[in-house]
Order: sequence, then C-alpha cells, then structure tokens
Amino acid sequence: MSEAILNDVMKQAEEASVRFVNLQFTDINGAVKSVTIPIHQFPDSVEHGTWFDGSSIEGFARIAESDMYLQPEIETFRIVPWERGANTTARVICRVMTPNGEGFPGDPREVLMRLLRQANEMGFDYYTGPELEFFLLMPGQNGSDKPLPHDYGGYFDLSTDLAIEVRKEMVNALQDMSIQVEASHHEVAIGQHEIDFRYGHALDTADNAVTFKYTLKAVAQRHGLHATFMPKPIFGVNGSGMHVHQSLFHAGTDENAFGDRNDEYGLSDVARHFIAGQLAHARGMSAVLASTVNSYKRLVPGYEAPVYISWARTNRSALIRVPKISPSKPKSARIELRFPDPSSNPYLAFAVMLAAGLDGIKRRLPVPPAIEENLYHFTEERRKEAGVSTLPDSLMDAVRELQHDTVIQEALGEHVYERFVEAKTEEWDAYRMQVTPWELERYLPIL
Repeated sequence: MSEAILNDVMKQAEEASVRFVNLQFTDINGAVKSVTIPIHQFPDSVEHGTWFDGSSIEGFARIAESDMYLQPEIETFRIVPWERGANTTARVICRVMTPNGEGFPGDPREVLMRLLRQANEMGFDYYTGPELEFFLLMPGQNGSDKPLPHDYGGYFDLSTDLAIEVRKEMVNALQDMSIQVEASHHEVAIGQHEIDFRYGHALDTADNAVTFKYTLKAVAQRHGLHATFMPKPIFGVNGSGMHVHQSLFHAGTDENAFGDRNDEYGLSDVARHFIAGQLAHARGMSAVLASTVNSYKRLVPGYEAPVYISWARTNRSALIRVPKISPSKPKSARIELRFPDPSSNPYLAFAVMLAAGLDGIKRRLPVPPAIEENLYHFTEERRKEAGVSTLPDSLMDAVRELQHDTVIQEALGEHVYERFVEAKTEEWDAYRMQVTPWELERYLPIL
C-alpha cells in the first residue's frame, strides 16, 4: 500500500471530522467483530497492525495460540453514515494475521481469498451477486415476546407496503457505504423485503453482504423495527433466501467464461461443468450455505425454497437456475444457486460454492439433463427415475454430509472445518434438547 493512499484516507477522515475507526472482521458464523481505535492510531494500525486475543472469537484459536493481529484493508475505509456527529466513526475491513505475518487460516475472509487464488491459477476470476431477503418485524404486543410482521403486503405491493420509506433510507445508507444498489421491493411474505446490489468480484460482494446486513439492522433500529436475516422467522409463509448469481470470467479480462451463443441455454462447457460440480457437492455444501437449525424449516416443499438437486432455466423449484441472457448483454451469462440463505457466512459460502464448481471443471463432470417441470409435482418414484436427490432435511444431516465431502472440507481448510463442525454439532445438540411450545400444545393435554 502506498503512503499516498493512506494520506488520501486521512485527509478524507479529517474533512469529515472522523474521531474513531472500527476495525472489522467476522467469526466463522459470520458475526461481525470489531475493535475501535481513535483516528490518530489508524496510520500505526495500517503500518504495524492491531493485536488482539483470538481465543475469545468463535472458531478462531485456542488460548495457547491466541495472539494475532488485524491488518486494515485500507481500500475498504468507509465513514459510517449513522455514526456521524460528535463521535463520527469510520470502518475498515481487516485481514486477520498470525504473529509471523501470514494470513490466519481460521479467518473466513482468508478462506475465500485462498479459493479465489486457486481459481486464478486455473485462469478464472469468480463473480457473484447475492440477493439477500429479510424481514422487518415489530415488537410483540400486550407483553408478548413474539415479534410481529411490520406489514401484510405481498410481492411488489405498493399500497400495503408500509416500509417504502424505511427501504429508501436503507438504500441511501448502503450507497453511502459505497454499495451500489440496483433495486428494492417488497417480497412475497408478509413483512419480507429485498434490496439488490451490484454483481461483482466475489471478495467485494462478500464484503458488501456482511456490510449490508448490519447496515439494514442499524437503519431498522432507528425506526423502532428489527431487521432479521433469520431464514424462517414466521410459520406458514415463505422464508428468506440468499440466491447467488455466479459466473467465471477469464482471469484479468472482461470475457465471460460461462457464455456460448451456440448453446441452447447460452452456456459454455466451463459453465456446464461448474453446474455439475455444484450439484455433485450440494449436500456437502448444505451445512455452510444453510447454516442454522432454522434454515431447514425454510428448505421444505411448498414455499418456493428449492429442496431438489437439479437445474433448469424456467423452473424455480430447481436448485440451480439459468437466467435468460439478454442479446444486448452477452457478458451476463450466469447461473443462480437458490438454496443458500442469509444466515450463512458469505465468505465461507462463496468459498465452498467456488470449490464445488472448480471441482466440476477439473474433473469435467457431465451435467445431468435439465428438468423444466415443477419438481414439487413429481412423485417420489418419478424423482428417483429422473435421478433427482434432495438436500439434507436438518442441520445435523447436513453436518454429516459435510463430514463425507473432502472437496468442501479442503475448501474450508482443516482449521475452519474442525471448528465449524464442532460449533454446528453444539448448536444441534442445544436445539434437540429443547421443549418447544409446539410440543407442549400438542402433547400436554393428551399425554
């Protein structure tokens, strides 16, 4: 990093009267972690790093190997729009480094960076466009702790959409954080919304996805609302997904490696092998892409969430969809993976998705026939005849699939893999021992 870039950032901070800087990173679950330093300490942090104890971070390090430091990625310096005033604060995303100056293998961002280097060595750059759905909820009424949907609108509704102004404020805040928003709208379920931002290099969009989540939460809080990325917060309505559009470009160029105008789907052999790889590893990726107990209450038939491992163009019950390519945009060839949800850590999610696709390319896996019919209408026998399997139906089943998928394990790396499995097993054990209101209502009166 040149001294000129640091000087430009410090000049920007001075003009905006920045007093503090949040040094940010994520744990393996995707939770944002931060240490705040005064602005005058920022140049020293850039030059020497800021040390911290990694043993207290979920999935990071044991006490005996806890010393590590944060290295600011200065190009991610942004002034936080809702923290302006007497204590104006900026944020910068950091790499987590070991004492010997190497990237810490337990840092989720480092995991993605490693996979992106592997793709680059194969001649590709990886681009993604995540679509994060979310709910806006109000506090419960009459002493109830059960949150209520903020509105009862539906898909693209206007007259019953009470959150139009809230979403506009969210869009403004995102754009102040240099996230280029393309559209916002009400989603299918009551209280459910979506704001889409621009497709880009996977590291940038992963950074943006993390920033997106805490930005929306901050804006919602200012309106007395709670923005949640919980996959299924309300029974009986659609849950929230994180559909991810993906493509590979030939490294260092603007040439899309997924496109082929002579193919009926507009897809190259590279794209087809990539799809085949993701289908082959869908079950192994599931614990990372749908990473909570609650995720599997979204992944059930009947609520637009895909559960069948297949691909298609028009069929939205398929796991992977191929969006129609506009003749005026031949570089827009892409595929859409539809089963991830916004509870996942974007860095780990993109890393395993890329690893699965690259494995398909390396092994030249053949893609199975596309299925354009609605899979929800298939009988079990017909699905078996078509060779269509299903995703795991619980977090623990997904963890077991991960334990049998060496490609996804290697993508995570030994450190993250071991700690991820440990954390998710603990989560499942805590859940399965609970006595839920449903059980009390169903069994208490009759047993």
